[in-house]
Amino acid sequence: MKRFIPFVLIALSAPAFAGGETWKNVSLVDTMCSAKVKADPDTHTTACAIGCEKGGYGIITADGVYLKFDESGNTKALAALKASKKKDHLRAVVMGELSGDTIKVTSVTLE
Repeated sequence: MKRFIPFVLIALSAPAFAGGETWKNVSLVDTMCSAKVKADPDTHTTACAIGCEKGGYGIITADGVYLKFDESGNTKALAALKASKKKDHLRAVVMGELSGDTIKVTSVTLE
C-alpha cells in the first residue's frame, strides 16, 4: 500500500507538469487579416475576425510574430469571439504547446 500511494500522487499530478506555454495580453487575429493589422492589431474588429473565420485564428506576439492555432484552437477562438461584447482591442490569454509556428491550443480567453 505504501508504494501505491506515491504512484497515485505522481500520476494525478502529471497533467500539472505537462509541457505547455501561456501567452498573455496578446492580440487575437484571424489569419486572413494578420499581415494587414500587424502594425496596430488593436484596431482589428470582432466583426471582422468572426467574418474571416474560415482562414483560422492566431495571435500576434509582443515582438510582432504571428502564431497560428490548430483546429481546436480555431474553434475555441471563434467561440470566445462570439461570446465577447468587445468591438475591438482583442487581447487574449492563450494556453497551449508551440510546434513550429502553430499553437496546439488548450484554452483561449479574451481579456
